[in-house]
Amino acid sequence: MPLVKYVEANGTEYAVDADTEISAMEAAVRNGIPGIDGDCGGAAACATCHVYVDEGWIGKTGRAGEGLEQSMLEFAEDVRDNSRLACQITLDDRLDGLVLKLPEKQH
Repeated sequence: MPLVKYVEANGTEYAVDADTEISAMEAAVRNGIPGIDGDCGGAAACATCHVYVDEGWIGKTGRAGEGLEQSMLEFAEDVRDNSRLACQITLDDRLDGLVLKLPEKQH
């Protein structure tokens, strides 16, 4: 079970032991993490799960994928180079300790 840390803009941290093979969005929704709604159910069709991948983890998660993910991020506020849709990050054991930061305006 990978541990995922979600960090609000104010510094509040939430640590979640997540199942493997689910998305970081699903793990957040199942655990009531504020600021991640996942309105589209994980279809990369809404951007309500916009997160910033901690720079130390971007090498393992990769940057936003071309196409649908990047298109949806255009609707999010304050997009950065390390922006991702949490629904597009599939959790596995190599992501144990992953840190995802939440945009300030997404709360």
